[in-house]
Amino acid sequence: MQHRDLGSQGLRVSALGLGTMGMTVAYGSSNDDESTATIRRARELGIDFFDTAELYGLGTGSNEILLGNAVKGFRDEVVLATKFGFDMTAQQIGAGFDSRPENIRKVAENSLRYLRTDYIDLFYQHAADPDVPADEVAGVVGELIAEGKVKYFGLSNVGPQYIRRAHAVTPVTALQSEYSLFERGVEEKILPVVRELGIGLVPYSPLGRGFLTGVVKPAAEYSADDMRSWDERWQGDNFTYNLNATEQLQKFAAAKGITAAQLALAWLLAQGDDVVPIPGTRNADRLAENAAAADVELTDADLEQIRQILPQGSAGSRYPAAMLATMSTD
Repeated sequence: MQHRDLGSQGLRVSALGLGTMGMTVAYGSSNDDESTATIRRARELGIDFFDTAELYGLGTGSNEILLGNAVKGFRDEVVLATKFGFDMTAQQIGAGFDSRPENIRKVAENSLRYLRTDYIDLFYQHAADPDVPADEVAGVVGELIAEGKVKYFGLSNVGPQYIRRAHAVTPVTALQSEYSLFERGVEEKILPVVRELGIGLVPYSPLGRGFLTGVVKPAAEYSADDMRSWDERWQGDNFTYNLNATEQLQKFAAAKGITAAQLALAWLLAQGDDVVPIPGTRNADRLAENAAAADVELTDADLEQIRQILPQGSAGSRYPAAMLATMSTD
């Protein structure tokens, strides 16, 4: 597995990481034993960058506990990233934010305990809190870094000016944002800023939330606890357009002797050496397929052909309008 410098602060990670969200939430039922085996298989394949969050445990710590238990035999050989910033006491978890200094510290202590570690490698603010300024958030994480509880500071789902304000107080190592063949929103305004400031980009949902894995069905066929049941990209004409584009990508990938998922990950890796995607999977075979994408080289002609198939990303928004309105885009 190749490795890359994630930002300019000294953090070096495998070119592909592993996102663990789907091991406990968002994509239907899961199995802890299967997920644990997948995490350990990832390490065998050379993947050493693992992503979790307080939110993925829905207030119970379950996702971080799963990851912490899985890596306990090789914790110091891997990079663990987790996130704070949601109000876990809200009636609907995920609907409110809490980046008050006291809550950031509480989440950090919980994450250290759940992950069975005495330091968090990368501590992200999961989403902006409209009641807490960026510089105040950055200041608290800077204190945690000085105390040795956190090594690097990250941001997620925020815009250029927010990034600049936080970075001016505590250097930001990485920005996590949705980015894929299906979702190109970061390209115009965010990518130039993170590159100017020496911040790495960590794309989540790099396979279009599963659209690019070859197993696709319309929204109505997913269970209510699966976010694809309400995602616009799985609805009506959007689904038809996206499915057609996916089928074209599958044909193009097959001609190269790879899968559509490998094509999509290779495309992201080709966007710059500062890009480290974190595809999520609970299946060890799918994981091995994803890992092999690090060895796929795309030519300029390949990249142009992909652009012609999907010039501006997918049809349909990545989140409902009400949810997008709560995210900082300044």
